[in-house]
Order: sequence, then structure tokens, then C-alpha cells
Amino acid sequence: MANESRPADEMQLVVFSLGREEFAVEVTQVREIMRMEEITRMPKSPHFVEGIINLRGQIIAVIDLAKRLNLESADRSGESRIIVVEADEVKVGMIVDSVSEVLRVSAEAVEPSPTLAADIAAAYLQGVVKQDNRLIILLDLTKVLSLEEMAGMGF
Repeated sequence: MANESRPADEMQLVVFSLGREEFAVEVTQVREIMRMEEITRMPKSPHFVEGIINLRGQIIAVIDLAKRLNLESADRSGESRIIVVEADEVKVGMIVDSVSEVLRVSAEAVEPSPTLAADIAAAYLQGVVKQDNRLIILLDLTKVLSLEEMAGMGF
């Protein structure tokens, strides 16, 4: 990749929705955004694993991110997408309701996760981005894509 000229305190985020909430991951972790396609189910996989897909010859596990974060799963629509991400050399597809934008934010716009967020999902958060009147939840993919769990599934 070419060396991008941007301030060191700036981040680029891919923003997507799950239900009524907006989430984001760092653009450097996103490998591809694709339309929904046929997913092959895997026996005895965790409840949040939808199955696997063949992405140009590479088998990739696909998770339902809403289920992973213990959120209500929305019905799939024409807006639903699979975001293929990579963290710690684990490549996984995440099903989201829709992808809205790539957003540039300053590092100062990211606040730590609220300490009162005791829900299990809080363990997956890197912080919260305040952008105008929006709060965008920034995910820590290394925790969402637990290496132990993925290795246990044979991926």
C-alpha cells in the first residue's frame, strides 16, 4: 500500500449499522465489503457463527456481528453486507445491517468506553466516537474475533 499522507492523530473508520446503533472499525482492518451471498452452515459452531464462504479460493468464517455482541438481529435486506476484516492474521466476515460511510476522525474524537457499560459487549469496545450529534461505537476487532474461539472452530 502507498504511504498515505495524513496526520498521525487522524483515523479512518468504516461506519456500519446494527439495528439502530452505529458501529465502526478501523479502515486498515477492512479487507473487503461485499453483498450477502450464500453461506454454508457449519455443524457444532457457536451461535454467532453463520458458516463459511469461499472468497476467491480462501475459506472464511462468517459471523453474525449482532449475535456476537448480544444485540437484536435484524432481518436481512438488500442493504445487508459482509465486511471481511482481518485482525491478528485472522480473517473473518461480519454480517452487518448496512455500511454507511468511511469517516475521518481525529484521535481526540475517540473517548474511552463508559466504565458503567458492564454488559459483555463492553469488552469488545475500543471506545466511542463523538461526531456532531452522533455516537459511533468503535469495536476492538482483536476481542470481537477471539483467536481462541476462531482456532477452536478450525479457522
